[in-house]
Amino acid sequence: MEMLNIALLQLLPKNTLEERWQQGIEACRRAKEMGADIALFPEMWSSGYHIPKDISLLKSLAQGAQSPFVQSFGELARELEMAIAVTFLEAWEPLPRNTMVLFDRHGLPVLTYAKVHTCDFGEECRLTPGEGFFTAELDTAKGSVTVGAMICYDREFPESARLLMLQGAEVVLVPNACPMELNRLSQLRGRAYENMVAIATCNYPQGQPDCNGHSTVFDGVAYLPEEEASRDTCILDAGAQPGIYLAKLNLKQLRKYRREEVHGNAYRRPEKYHALVFQEVQEPFIRPDKRK
Repeated sequence: MEMLNIALLQLLPKNTLEERWQQGIEACRRAKEMGADIALFPEMWSSGYHIPKDISLLKSLAQGAQSPFVQSFGELARELEMAIAVTFLEAWEPLPRNTMVLFDRHGLPVLTYAKVHTCDFGEECRLTPGEGFFTAELDTAKGSVTVGAMICYDREFPESARLLMLQGAEVVLVPNACPMELNRLSQLRGRAYENMVAIATCNYPQGQPDCNGHSTVFDGVAYLPEEEASRDTCILDAGAQPGIYLAKLNLKQLRKYRREEVHGNAYRRPEKYHALVFQEVQEPFIRPDKRK
């Protein structure tokens, strides 16, 4: 397989749905011109990550999975022969969801993922959490790739990426909307390292409230035989400014590494991990706003 090219659409969202819709279409066309196999939006692009307090207004902003907004990106993916991971506030009951749909280059929706770890301590308490983590086989011009997704805060739970790795994920797409500072970037680096997966994160740029850009791709390959020490797995850091940033992922190298190295599922002892499925929460982690 040649390099898998992933375009991170680090865009400053315009004011209306119609403007963001057109802005997203134009960005995808530009990504294709740059040679992208996959184009990834930041979190909840349809609303520009806007979650009103008024529930009626919130629901009025939500888009169904079959809405013209969402389906137009499937049509565009087919036209461009490029996968598109579009994000949106999804119409759902009783409350909307924070969702990503991945269309393959034939325009087919191969993966739908709704954010599991909603930020219940903030405005996402008004959203419905997703039901689980899933992977899909993505047909690209470079061959088939096993892809999964997390969204923003999911990154902070090692179980998210681990579940995707256990389902065979090679590439994890992460739409994002928060400041990507040292510790959050370290989380992504760690998830890629411990699971031997590539993690591509697309954030909003500086200028969007509570965001600072720094979309990244970590390729998950920490060691190479020809190098004495470990290597930096970050193959792209977009910086703060708006733009479309292209990462070239050496999937052949990653697959060889996954067959030979010691991380991922190679030496796990799941029979010893019983406490991971205990649902009781004890001090000091009890929070009154935690969703039941």
